[in-house]
Amino acid sequence: MLRSHTCGELRIENINENITLSGWVQKSRDLGGMTFVDLRDRYGITQLVFNMETNANLCEQARKLGREFVITVKGLVAERSSKNAKMPTGEVEIIVEELSILNKAKTPPFTIEDNTDGGEEIRMKYRYLDLRRNPVRKNLELRHRLSIATRNYLDKQNFLEIETPYLIKSTPEGARDFVVPSRMNPNEFYALPQSPQTFKQLLMVAGYDRYYQLVKCFRDEDLRADRQPEFTQIDCEMSFVTQEDILDTFEGMARHLFKEVKGVDINEFPRMDYADAMKYYGSDKPDIRFEMKFVELNDVAQNKGFKVFDDSELVVAIKAEGCATYTRKELDKLTDFVRKPQIGARGMVYLKCNEDGSFKSSVDKFYSQEDLKAWAEKMNAKAGDLILVLSGDTDKTRKAMNELRLEMGTRLGLREKGVFAPLWVVDFPLLEWDEDSKRYHAMHHPFTSPKKEDIHMLEEKPGEVRANAYDMVINGVEIGGGSVRIHDRDLQKLMFKHLGFTDEEAQAQFGFLMDAFEFGAPPHAGIALGFDRLAAMFGGSDSIRDYIAFPKNNTGRDVMIDSPSPVAKEQLDELFLQMVKKGTK
Repeated sequence: MLRSHTCGELRIENINENITLSGWVQKSRDLGGMTFVDLRDRYGITQLVFNMETNANLCEQARKLGREFVITVKGLVAERSSKNAKMPTGEVEIIVEELSILNKAKTPPFTIEDNTDGGEEIRMKYRYLDLRRNPVRKNLELRHRLSIATRNYLDKQNFLEIETPYLIKSTPEGARDFVVPSRMNPNEFYALPQSPQTFKQLLMVAGYDRYYQLVKCFRDEDLRADRQPEFTQIDCEMSFVTQEDILDTFEGMARHLFKEVKGVDINEFPRMDYADAMKYYGSDKPDIRFEMKFVELNDVAQNKGFKVFDDSELVVAIKAEGCATYTRKELDKLTDFVRKPQIGARGMVYLKCNEDGSFKSSVDKFYSQEDLKAWAEKMNAKAGDLILVLSGDTDKTRKAMNELRLEMGTRLGLREKGVFAPLWVVDFPLLEWDEDSKRYHAMHHPFTSPKKEDIHMLEEKPGEVRANAYDMVINGVEIGGGSVRIHDRDLQKLMFKHLGFTDEEAQAQFGFLMDAFEFGAPPHAGIALGFDRLAAMFGGSDSIRDYIAFPKNNTGRDVMIDSPSPVAKEQLDELFLQMVKKGTK
């Protein structure tokens, strides 16, 4: 071994021990007669001491060490005269007796320190250097602890971890597939899995009644802070269960993970219907760390001569408690915020509830004090509160109000990162209409079962059919989702029909699954939780990239290895493919 200890474990009780350390030079300080070197490894930093009086040659060697040189030293543990309480090893130092340079290093393009001087682009190009920094290392350690705690919980619940294939069949539903050409099967392609959905259902048919997998999945979609083209999910399926069984099991897992990894106790998860989530929060993943529910004002705000409201499908408001002191400048900034293209509101109306009992609004000429009082009463507002109102088409207005609500929550400090407010959103619509294709698509996926009491509406009112589907939401982030599955061939065939599949198309795409249902498929249900999102939430970050060792950038590129990249013509010929110029079809 090139080390007897790590750079993070020596303490005062190790004084007078002869030890061997190996690691990277963090920095050095030449003080003339003495040279001090901070040696770093994954576990911490230890100070090395080279004394010109006792060993001049060794001290000269130390003076030539550059940042990130890889070295090994032998020496004696001594008590430091000037201790560093900020370091776990700050009470000791190593009086070096032998020094070996294992590898020299170029000066890195950014400092390998907690607060580095490197921007994100340069750090992604040299990700292997960025990974040496403490914040990144701690993120990956947290991810590791999370994976161990997940496996421990599921193992105790009698789940089996079973691997499923990465080269599968492409399907038309959901996000875009990454496709892989087959050399041995010309002009045919595999797809990388968006999820192991059909395979885990087949495992239920096979009798493996509790399956899980920490699995890599792939989606060729536009990227955001919480999306990557390849990501990891905690994928699970159970047989002979109801929706309630799934919610109980994975609510229990969430509480277990928060306790084991964060030391945080999470209360029971409230349940919220999708319809209520949209009506009161404008989102299917509401942040319930704070109230500020939507209140519809159509009955008290319309038919008063204000055309903007009169012509709107929905007039909806939120109450910001104690914010009636907002200045015109602050209110103008909020108006500018909701008018951003990504928010999409036409404008914003405000109502101040003054301390003297009067009301001041941006539409005073259309509404009397009695009219405005009716708004305040409906909002249950008191003196000192501020009411913010948006109007327009229902869906668009709710979406915009959701963004305004979150913005106000942030401004008022109501979205604390150390507070966790989980819930289940249930009873999603089974289908959603797509204007481009002029047909219904599955809101989750084609294997989600409709609620029994709604099946009769599939023919006449398909958009009103509710699904046995559920999402786990924490702090306004969709952590995962799942559903009770269809396990009957006839019902699955009916579902494909309403999704616009012909019998031939359904058989070609999913015949293997429907055939399996004829051999005794048990009732089953499952869920998939975003492992990267969960790690980011536990670490207090909005970006999952910080918790992935080698992430892609926001255009889906790995700038470190320069991927994706062209391949040789010979490889394309083997695969019966042709290179085309950009911009050609």
